[in-house]
This record gives sequence, C-alpha cells and structure tokens, in this order.
Amino acid sequence: MRSDPFRSLCRRSTLILLAMGLAGAALPARAQSEESKKIGIIGGGNIGGTLGRFWTKAGYEVLIASRHPEELKPLVESLGPKARAGTPGEAIAFGEAVLIAVPYKAYPDISAQYGPALKGKIVIDAGNAVQSRDGVVYDEVERSGIGAVSAKYLGGARIVRAFNAANYKLFLKNAGRPAPRMAVPIAGDDAGALDLAQRLVSDAGFDPVVVGPLETARTFHMGAPGFGHELSAPDLKAKLGLTP
Repeated sequence: MRSDPFRSLCRRSTLILLAMGLAGAALPARAQSEESKKIGIIGGGNIGGTLGRFWTKAGYEVLIASRHPEELKPLVESLGPKARAGTPGEAIAFGEAVLIAVPYKAYPDISAQYGPALKGKIVIDAGNAVQSRDGVVYDEVERSGIGAVSAKYLGGARIVRAFNAANYKLFLKNAGRPAPRMAVPIAGDDAGALDLAQRLVSDAGFDPVVVGPLETARTFHMGAPGFGHELSAPDLKAKLGLTP
C-alpha cells in the first residue's frame, strides 16, 4: 500500500508538537533546579567558609553574609565567581535555603531582626552552644535541648540541625573521601527540609544520616555522644543506637 503524503506530514507535525510540549513542560523543573543550587550562608567563619567552598565546588551559587559584608571580600574572592557577599537579609532571601553558622549567642538577635523573613524558610542550623561564650542561651540549651531552643529563636523556619556535629577541620579532612564517606547526622521535623538537607550534605562530600525529629538533635550537639566523629554511616548509626 502506498503511503499517504498528507497523513505522513500530519504524523510528523504531531511528533514535533509533542516534542515541543515535552520540552516546554521541562522548563519549570529546570528553573526549579537552578533555584535549588543557590544557598545563603549567614556567617563567614570556619564553618560557613568551609561549606561555602564545598558547595561552590559542587556547582552551587552562594551568598555569604555578615553585618559587615565588605570584610568578606577575601573569602568570596577565594571561592570564585559563584560566591558573593551580602547582608543577612539578602542571604535569607537568596535561593532555596539558608545556613546559619554564627555563635549561638547571636540567635536572639537573628530572631529579633530577621524572624519574619525566616518564616517558612528552610534553615540549616549549624550552631553550637558553648558555655564560656554563649551565657544564658547556653543555659537554655542545657534545660530544653538545642533543637527546642533553635525552634524558639528561629520560629516559623523549617529547621534542620546539620553540620554542627564536628569541628570544621574534620570536614576539611574528610570531604569527598573514598567510600565509606564520613557521615553527617541531621535532625528535623519537616520532610521537605530534611530532603534538601540530605542533598546538601551529599553534595558537600558526606553521607547524611537522619537521626530523627528536631528534638533528637540533642544526641549530636557539642558534648553529646554523637559529636566529633569521623565514622561511616553504618558506624554512626550504631553509635547513636539507630536501626541499620
């Protein structure tokens, strides 16, 4: 049977339109992916600078913030074109999540100045309370647990405790090491925030271990049994008594 030229043309046109439709449907996902590769960082110290380096290396754009952004110029220049400096407000608004990596005594000030901006935001909370430095806020943590205190001062944010369970030198030493990679414990109440935190941990060069809800962060804050280890994920789970 001879083919009908008109029918063949219609078939080709339909296939082209379908392809265009599929391509168009992919655009929002691509835009979302680009947005998810932007991370704000409040604090340009050891933890903030170290994680900024890991994430820019993994292809993320980072905005590192302090009260004096001009002082961050050497750091952002060392991180390359994917890094820039800004204010804490700009960091909160930037991208899909914000890492907070400042002394814990600053949390009440962050709450007072930026509380409304943090509502609904995914916050990667890397702070630790230190008795000699953080005073009454440290006392709150001892009474209530660090997850509850973070929730108090970052109220309304989608908090995940992460990157607080080791000194930055251990992160520098172990990032991207051959398998088994170093495990990083995380805890939070929001499923979507936990998913993003796991991706950020993995992209930084580590294996995420979800310990449980936010209250379980007390098991790996500074001074707790889960702090300061270079363990693989199975070994960390065993250390914390988690189901394999």
